[in-house]
Amino acid sequence: MHSTTGQAKATKYIFVTGGVSSSLGKGIISASLAKLLQARGMKVTIQKLDPYINIDPGTLNPYEHGECYVTDDGAETDLDLGHYERFLNVRTSQANNITTGRIYQSVIDKERRGEYLGRTVQVIPHITDEIKRCVQILGEGDRYDFVITEIGGTVGDIESLPYIEAVRQMRWEHPEDTLVVHLTLVPYLKAAGELKTKPTQHSVKQLLEFGVQPDILVCRTEHNLSKSIRNKLARFCNVGVEAVIQSIDAKTIYDVPLLMQQERLDEVVLKKLGVPSDGDIDLGNWLNFLEKHKNPEGTVEIALVGKYVELQDSYKSIVEAFTHSGAACGVKVNIRWVHSEQVQANEIDKLFCNVDGILVAPGFGSRGIDGKIEAIRYAREQGVPFFGICLGMQCAVIEFARNVLGLPEAHSTEIKDYTPDPVIDLMEEQKGLADMGGTMRLGAYPCNLAEGFIAASAYGAEATEERHRHRYEFNDAYRERFVEAGMIPSGTHPDSNLVEIVEIPGHPWFLGAQFHPEYKSTVAEPHPLFTSFVQAVVAHTKSKEGITSKSGQASA
Repeated sequence: MHSTTGQAKATKYIFVTGGVSSSLGKGIISASLAKLLQARGMKVTIQKLDPYINIDPGTLNPYEHGECYVTDDGAETDLDLGHYERFLNVRTSQANNITTGRIYQSVIDKERRGEYLGRTVQVIPHITDEIKRCVQILGEGDRYDFVITEIGGTVGDIESLPYIEAVRQMRWEHPEDTLVVHLTLVPYLKAAGELKTKPTQHSVKQLLEFGVQPDILVCRTEHNLSKSIRNKLARFCNVGVEAVIQSIDAKTIYDVPLLMQQERLDEVVLKKLGVPSDGDIDLGNWLNFLEKHKNPEGTVEIALVGKYVELQDSYKSIVEAFTHSGAACGVKVNIRWVHSEQVQANEIDKLFCNVDGILVAPGFGSRGIDGKIEAIRYAREQGVPFFGICLGMQCAVIEFARNVLGLPEAHSTEIKDYTPDPVIDLMEEQKGLADMGGTMRLGAYPCNLAEGFIAASAYGAEATEERHRHRYEFNDAYRERFVEAGMIPSGTHPDSNLVEIVEIPGHPWFLGAQFHPEYKSTVAEPHPLFTSFVQAVVAHTKSKEGITSKSGQASA
């Protein structure tokens, strides 16, 4: 984005607020708008401002906040950052997720250091200045043409007020470089048989009371907005008719960028910010992905075993990684959600009947651990392709120790600190730590891959770098016994020699990863381990079909 004089123009700041109801999809709208701008050749990043007082979601129960997403630099963040990366294929960082807790912590730290020169520290200007600093720091150095900032919560929430005030100030300070998109709900009342605009009007009125006039309305709806409804919303909310954007329910989140393109959202944004919009837009790779995703050659079913399956957002990145790898492999991956507390040895055949693969999910704590171990035993003994992530990898080590090495009381010291065979133990640098938040092994670490195993073949490389989030590790004192019995460390840290990946050669596909590969899977680059796993699942399914076909011919 350059001027005719050759000087770079100022970074443009787009704020996305929400009204009427939570869970309308601000993250998906933000990511979709960013995707459209990126497809026009713009450099775009997205950040999330979360109004809760926690420093980050790292200590939050998944039932509270869904999945905790981890960036390369070790930030524990909101799950929306996963959407940002999956859509844009651009890495995020600590700067892309700001919480009220971090804002206040920063301000208080500055006050303690005397940086405010004895002045009274107040919400305005000190808190709002810190919010603006966190927004504008992404735009420094002409790194990005656009910084899209999603504000969590709903307009009118008391905890969101400092963020809205910061937006008001930025609109006043940089009127030509700042734009507000307000995502709202236009509900359909079945009894009346019509869409209702009043909730949106009230939501915009609240924004106006705080001094912020939205430039664009994105209206979530179950039914198409008529021309008269668009005119009504435009008239009562002080926006142009072309700036009333319909966001109708979509079959998949990956349809939303195309729906927003049809509504000309990107064009309206560029026009209002004075940026030329006459360039070509390249969505070829995106359309190719959607074509494969919507027209699979077959279907496979993979059991996802975890203890938070009631809230599927707890495993959001895993679900999306299967979407990406499924499209890459030409199949649709159906997930069978299996609660780990329900996995019992005497009913395991029924639970996993006809599944083509088993993934044991990450997690913390003892609840459901026995069910995860039983599921892994089933996968290992029955030759079902198995993928274990983080705690899932650790459970695979425990299961192997108990049932192959003959160590019946083998366990993780996270679960049983007095076990005689701690095959999974607390990392040395974690011992003695009292604080829980932000103290795990977090972020991207290198991993050397042993030649001749699944991992090296999947990556097509001798080394990789993956994101971690854990405190416990494979106990190296048992390594030789595992290798002799057939479980091989196929991935290790180059300096500490920590075991990052374990495999069982001879099994159709059995791999446990201490890291979280799901965090790095995107539409443009499906993760190689997920793709390899799905390929193995497809092959396993075909082999089962072949056996069934042969047995049917024999009986005939």
